[in-house]
Amino acid sequence: MFKNISIIGDGAMGTVLAMLLAEKNTPVRLWGYDAKQLQEMASARENIKFLPGHKLPETIIFEPDDKRIMTDADLIISAVPCQFMRSVWTRLQKYTPKDVPVCSVAKGIENKTLLRPTQIIADVLGSNSRGLAALSGPTISDELAAKLPATACVASADDQLAQQIQLTLSISWFRIYTNTDVVGVELAGAMKNIIAIAAGIIDGVGAGDNAKAALLCRGLAEISRLGLAMGANPQTFAGLTGLGDLVTTCISPKGRNRSFGERIGKGQTPQLAQSATESVIEGIATCKAVVEGLLRQYKVEMPITQAVYDVLFRNKSVQSAIADLMTRRLKSEQSYS
Repeated sequence: MFKNISIIGDGAMGTVLAMLLAEKNTPVRLWGYDAKQLQEMASARENIKFLPGHKLPETIIFEPDDKRIMTDADLIISAVPCQFMRSVWTRLQKYTPKDVPVCSVAKGIENKTLLRPTQIIADVLGSNSRGLAALSGPTISDELAAKLPATACVASADDQLAQQIQLTLSISWFRIYTNTDVVGVELAGAMKNIIAIAAGIIDGVGAGDNAKAALLCRGLAEISRLGLAMGANPQTFAGLTGLGDLVTTCISPKGRNRSFGERIGKGQTPQLAQSATESVIEGIATCKAVVEGLLRQYKVEMPITQAVYDVLFRNKSVQSAIADLMTRRLKSEQSYS
């Protein structure tokens, strides 16, 4: 088990992991790009902005200094949203020890580069000797903070590193499995947010449970199709980071991406729906990266993803997008398109 943990990112997931480690009596420090926000958390012993209503243990240290947050750390957890990772890690790069592993909990694909979170870290910090891992799964922060039973998966090409992180973060109410398919785990975590936006739209227009069930099934087919083209293990998409995370994100009323889609389904513009929350809606940027980048690169058919893109970025009406999906060419369920 790792003994000294530094968490980069003071959002909901970074905060809840700090709470978990504190409960295990593991020394943990939390860093955020905004020193004032960290000071408010330290004073209130609560993350009012991103995880309100949950008291933070006194043993969590809030560290705004870029150099000190890295001192003596033997595991670094990156809890920075995907589209901000490059700027944050570029800022911290010169202070980050070369031999300390980094575990990302972000879900997304970087615009322009089309890199997954662990690839962004490797690109900025270098990956010659550094261990990299990704933690993903159905992990709604409010539920974790309330210590409700949950599971997740930690993936790394280094199975020993995955097992060390597994032992470090597992607790009676949070069970972690290991996986070596980093591509599949990170891709599934990113793609499910696009499908969650579509699920929210379905809720917003009142299309019903049959439509939502079909969306989840066909959405998972799209995720798997792209994953296979990118070299992922097909079994990953039937697991916690695939089906498990997809179901949670699409049904939970607390899900940011689903709630964003619901507001669109009820008639709000994407811009207005996005402004209703301070949290990052990762599915928006991920949808753009997939349609404008990965689909062209891997030449796979993803009609739901394309429909979400058209609504978000091409001003297509929700009704037209649904009609076009329902009137596509009829085919076998077992086809790959």
